[in-house]
Amino acid sequence: MTDRISLRGLRVRGHHGVFDFERRDGQDFVIDVDLELDLAPAAASDHVNDTVHYGELAERLVQVVSGDPVSLIETLADRLCLVCLEDDRVGAATVTVHKPQAPIPHDFADVAVTLRRTR
Repeated sequence: MTDRISLRGLRVRGHHGVFDFERRDGQDFVIDVDLELDLAPAAASDHVNDTVHYGELAERLVQVVSGDPVSLIETLADRLCLVCLEDDRVGAATVTVHKPQAPIPHDFADVAVTLRRTR
C-alpha cells in the first residue's frame, strides 16, 4: 500500500522507564506514527468517515502514553501499534517512540525505538 497518514511530534508526558525516578517524576515522550491504508475512498468522498481521523487517533495515543507505566519504550511502542491497528482499514503501522530525556550521562540528540506491525 502506498497511501499513508503521518502524525509527527506528538509530545506526551508519561511515567515510563526502568528507574524509579523516571516513573515517579515522569518525562516527555515524542511519538511519530505512519499508517498505511487505502486513502482512495476518502479522496473520492471527501468525508472524514472514510479515513482514519488523526485527531481521534492522537487522543487514543495520548491515553496510552499518559496511562499505565511500562519499563521499556519497546513495550510502549508495541501498545501504540496495537492502537493504530484497531481500525481495520490500516494495513500497517509504524510507530517511533522518542525519549529525549533518557537517563544517559552523555550528550545525545535522541533515543528512539521504531516498530512496524502489519495485519
